[in-house]
Amino acid sequence: THGRFPGTVECDEANNILIVNGKKIKFYAAKSPNEVPWGEAGAHIVCESTGIFTVIDKASAHLQGGAKKVIISAPSADAPMFVMGVNHTSYTKDVNILSNASCTTNCLAPLAKIIHEEFGIVEGLMTTVHATTATQKTVDGPSGKDWRGGRGAGQNIIPSSTGAAKAVGKVLPALNGKLTGMAFRVPTPDVSVVDLTCRLSKQTTYDEIKKVIKAKCETPEYKGIMGYTEDEVVSQDFVHDSRSSIFDAGAGIMLTGDFVKLVSWYDNEWGYS
Repeated sequence: THGRFPGTVECDEANNILIVNGKKIKFYAAKSPNEVPWGEAGAHIVCESTGIFTVIDKASAHLQGGAKKVIISAPSADAPMFVMGVNHTSYTKDVNILSNASCTTNCLAPLAKIIHEEFGIVEGLMTTVHATTATQKTVDGPSGKDWRGGRGAGQNIIPSSTGAAKAVGKVLPALNGKLTGMAFRVPTPDVSVVDLTCRLSKQTTYDEIKKVIKAKCETPEYKGIMGYTEDEVVSQDFVHDSRSSIFDAGAGIMLTGDFVKLVSWYDNEWGYS
């Protein structure tokens, strides 16, 4: 999806070492995080990206192995949640296990923050049109409780659940209980898009909303986090885009002075990473 790596990758299998552009990286294979000797490897911060150890009790196993901090690359039921450009400045050094939320929350939250601070969000619904991910099946198969999720990813638009909108309430307490949402999984390999439809507390125009978002994107607070485009773009144009959220000025619509649909793109792989 992101092309070939423009460098060298070697493997010292005898010593479990991966060599990337000459830099040696020790790797381990273990079933439980506490079996990985992070302290011995000199790893202070561990990114928990298995999607399995997403609560504090389970993620803390990394600390037993010698890690100092754990960042969970998924929403967590009990770990403090931080989103860059939204509430990252509230992080304190005593927090050893934290969640960076999801790729969708990282797209939605900066946009919701800007809109709420400037116009006030009374309530809103989010839909993410989401690219295929590795958890989906290539052909129809069993899928436990999520029957639709077991259908073939390459030939279906699949309605799905997402906690991304509700997670915004954790990083922006002022919006707690005001947002919810759902997802459509679509047969594209990468790049997703958020549709935020919300009712505002302040009457405005779509042009004014665009003006505010564009100005915010140029501030240090949102640099590298929030983007703005007036180009006639499609999803492929955002592959490998490192920004968390790119507002599509030409895709949104407004019905009345306080009811608007806003559209923002994100590379759900690279932008989140």
